[in-house]
Amino acid sequence: MIIEKVINRIVIQSEYKDFVDKYIDNILTEFKGKIHSIYMCGSIPKGTAIPFKSDADFTIVCVNPKDIDYERLSNIKDRLLEEYPELTKIDTIICSIDDVLSKPNEWGFWVKIICVCVYGPDVGEKVPPIIISPEFILDLNTETKEEVDRIKHSLLSDASDNAMKTRYIKGYSKRLIRALYSLVLEDTGVWQDDIIKMKNSILNYCEIDSALVEYLYACYLDSNVLVEEFLGIADEVFSYFEKALNAMAASRTSLG
Repeated sequence: MIIEKVINRIVIQSEYKDFVDKYIDNILTEFKGKIHSIYMCGSIPKGTAIPFKSDADFTIVCVNPKDIDYERLSNIKDRLLEEYPELTKIDTIICSIDDVLSKPNEWGFWVKIICVCVYGPDVGEKVPPIIISPEFILDLNTETKEEVDRIKHSLLSDASDNAMKTRYIKGYSKRLIRALYSLVLEDTGVWQDDIIKMKNSILNYCEIDSALVEYLYACYLDSNVLVEEFLGIADEVFSYFEKALNAMAASRTSLG
C-alpha cells in the first residue's frame, strides 16, 4: 500500500499569507544562494490555523545544513514573532537534499508526505512512492528514541519554568502519540496529522492500555500536570512502543 501525501493542496488563510511571504523573503535574504527549497506542514498550509493557538512549521532543504547559522535563523524567528504575535511559535527544521534522497523512509517521507513546498523546486517529487511496510515503520522510527530522550532532558532541565514545562509536555505527548500511531500504519493505510484521528486509530488497533493513550491526549490538550506523574506515564508508553518496535524488527529478521 502506497502512503499518500497529507496535504494535497495549499490553502493558506489570508491572515497568514503576509507572514509566510515575509518568512521566505527573510530566509532567502539572510542565506542568499544557500537555500534549495522551503516547505511547510501543519495547520497553516492546510488552511485550519487558529490565531494565538497555532504555530508555524517550516523545513528548509539545502545542499549543506552547516551553511544555515542557527543564531541568525533564531533572530529571524524572534523578529517575526514580534511582528506576528498571533503565532504561538515558529519551528524550523533543516536538512540536506542528500538527506531527502538517500533516506526515503525518513527525510524523504517527511518532505514528500508530511510537507508541501512553498518555495523552490520540490525535491519530494524525486522521492519514489513510499510503501507502508514493517521496513518503512522501522526506518521512520530510527531517531524516535533520540528525540524522546532530548525532549525528556529539556523537560527536566526547565521544569521550574511553567511556560517551557507546558510546551515540552505538550510536545512530548504529541511525539509519543505519533510514535504509537506509526505502529498501526499497516492497519490504517494512511498517515494522519490530526491528533484526534491518531488517538482513535491507536485505541482501535493498538493493544496498549487505552488509559495511557487517553492520558497522553489529555496532557496534549492541557499540560498543567505534575512533571513526575507525566514522566512515569510517558516512560510506560515508550517502553510499550520500544518492545513493539523490537518485536517488529525481530519478526522481519526471522522472515528474512
